[in-house]
Amino acid sequence: MKVLVTGADGFVGGWVIRDLLAAGHHVVGAIRIGGEPSRALDEEERLRVQWVDFDLVSADSVAALARLPVDAVLHLAALASGADARRDPGYAWTVNAAGTARLAEALGGQRNDGRELPRLVVVSTGEVYGPCDTARPWQETDQAVPGSPYAASKLGAEIAAWEVARRTGLPVVVARPFPHTGPGQSDKYVVPALALRIRMAQRIGAPAINTGNLDPVRDMLDVRDVARAYRLLLENGRTGETYNVASGQGILLADIVDRLMAVVGYRVLAEPDPRLTRANDIRFLIGDAGKLSRDTGWTPTIPFEQTLKDLVDAQAD
Repeated sequence: MKVLVTGADGFVGGWVIRDLLAAGHHVVGAIRIGGEPSRALDEEERLRVQWVDFDLVSADSVAALARLPVDAVLHLAALASGADARRDPGYAWTVNAAGTARLAEALGGQRNDGRELPRLVVVSTGEVYGPCDTARPWQETDQAVPGSPYAASKLGAEIAAWEVARRTGLPVVVARPFPHTGPGQSDKYVVPALALRIRMAQRIGAPAINTGNLDPVRDMLDVRDVARAYRLLLENGRTGETYNVASGQGILLADIVDRLMAVVGYRVLAEPDPRLTRANDIRFLIGDAGKLSRDTGWTPTIPFEQTLKDLVDAQAD
């Protein structure tokens, strides 16, 4: 199968491409203009990928990308940071919702040219379900009530893709991944940020680090397990379905700090800093991926301690 991956220069993109290549697929990697292939790939893997420049907010760029002959599209390109989306909600909608609408429309329009339509897997987020005060895992049948600009823009992306699918017959699958981390993730995100602070404290002998709110509970996956889930959805996901990508288990952020200290080999005090606390933070964010397991056979396989060790080792390189 020939697969087009948008956002191929992002954190998840490199791991997805590595998984696709290992499974024997051909890959076209769409990266931002001026961007570079993911550092998750070695030189041999990079040479096996057809790289193309791509601007999700440009209609001409999207149209050119949609004309490439591929069997499936994994749409990862997005404004992925919740903090960035809060700073400019309008831009989050431009990239995530309008960008997805633009891509789906360009792909669905190929039927007018007599071409078989590729499968489109749209990567959304488990955050679309919104705030939750219990540890019950979300299911795909639960109502989506997003509680942040990022989550709202991602739900907008889902709606846009489904509208095009109904009108053009574009085969669409939606993935709702829950939080994931691993080697190479930017310290804009909570787990690598905490790891970096602990390592810096160790380097200078500091007794404490500043943290945000450590009370939330998160369903935390390894990025490599998530990449495999996306590949299985490209291969075997049912058209017209939405799938949670999750472990079903929640981890307290305070426990993640403890585990990171054990991996780094240095203990510090965690001192809450109001400047690092997000307003209206989701208390529990846990997903039920039973549907994904039933339809594709996917289950997470990488222990969280291994994820943390690999993340810390990658930061030290």
